[in-house]
Amino acid sequence: MNTAKERLLKIIDEAPENEVRKILDFAEQIKNKNEISLFKDLSKASESSLDFWDNDIDDEVWNNV
Repeated sequence: MNTAKERLLKIIDEAPENEVRKILDFAEQIKNKNEISLFKDLSKASESSLDFWDNDIDDEVWNNV
């Protein structure tokens, strides 16, 4: 089996150290992009659930607490 991960590890193993740094930087960019995307998705989900509480009845009740 020659998976993408195995091929990548072979390329990294054969690359000079300065090229490995570039590969690492690129991989970290991809990871950060994915984490930012996940954060945006979670933020959007929480915003939509907050809409439930945005109503006059609940506002009035909480104003008196």
